[in-house]
Amino acid sequence: MEEKIIKALRDGGEMKAGEIAAATGENKDDVAKAIKKLVAEGKLYSPKRCFYDIKK
Repeated sequence: MEEKIIKALRDGGEMKAGEIAAATGENKDDVAKAIKKLVAEGKLYSPKRCFYDIKK
């Protein structure tokens, strides 16, 4: 799922968790957990409240 999230952000730019869930076809709660993990690993960041993007 993490690869799907990164691909969705690469293709669509910064998005909210719900938008990422819609883009990947995954459950919003599962996406939120995966986003937290990716942020902790330093692969994603939050440029503004409730939005996420790939760390460049």
